[in-house]
Amino acid sequence: MGVLEGQAVVITGAGRGLGREYALHAAAAGAAVVVNDVDPEPAGEVAALITDAGGRAAVSTHSVADAEQATAMVGMCVREFGTIDGLVSNAGLNYQAPPWDDDPARIRELVEVNVLGTMFAGMAAMRVMRERGSGVIVNVASGALLGKRGGAAYSASKGAVASLTYSWAADLTELGIRVNAISPLAWTRMVEADRVERTRLSRDLTPDLAAPLVTFLLSDLSAGVTGQLIRLRGDKLHLVRQHAVKEPVLTRPRWDVEDFAAAFADELVPEPPPAVRWKL
Repeated sequence: MGVLEGQAVVITGAGRGLGREYALHAAAAGAAVVVNDVDPEPAGEVAALITDAGGRAAVSTHSVADAEQATAMVGMCVREFGTIDGLVSNAGLNYQAPPWDDDPARIRELVEVNVLGTMFAGMAAMRVMRERGSGVIVNVASGALLGKRGGAAYSASKGAVASLTYSWAADLTELGIRVNAISPLAWTRMVEADRVERTRLSRDLTPDLAAPLVTFLLSDLSAGVTGQLIRLRGDKLHLVRQHAVKEPVLTRPRWDVEDFAAAFADELVPEPPPAVRWKL
């Protein structure tokens, strides 16, 4: 009996890459899966793989960037499988551009999918979960939230997803709903199109390596784990520290320009640049 036996989950962006592997692994663990992707062909292929293996799946082509469609997607899960136990907000866009020459329309499209899509899908799911007093939401962030060259819009969107995760966890813990975010590293179409990532990632980091982490977070095995950002890179697993006050905290009756200069020269140690922060 699988660890997700009897559960119903929605996985967005599940037609390809990481989302595809999340859906297949969750189904193999016993979950009924709503395979969501705006592209119906790969979504249908993933659903067929699940049903051919004896599992249960439904195809959703709703756009999570639209609040009404996100609600309809969750409604499909409830209609087809009776409820929604878990949501994996994996759908996302990425591109590279110099920050002085970015395209406002492209920025808006990315933010609508990566940030608003995560919010709309999560809000729809938690309305159902709140009534029953249980549920799990897994958001997909990225190490880019610390800052990535040529990826300002993507970095900002994933920083927003992390902050959203922390906020929702605080709001929903007492309602029995757990919320975590993951930062998986895997070779996908998104990586292949990214001139920075494809030079530093190995093709051996296949998407299937990250799928068990999602299944674990959806399952009761992770009871008590909430409000966390979890990074997985192949064989390396660690938590990412949340933003917090960094010691020392300096006190002055009044701060003048010279005081700031002295503080940064003697006592305050700035964080290293983004390129140094991810060493794993």
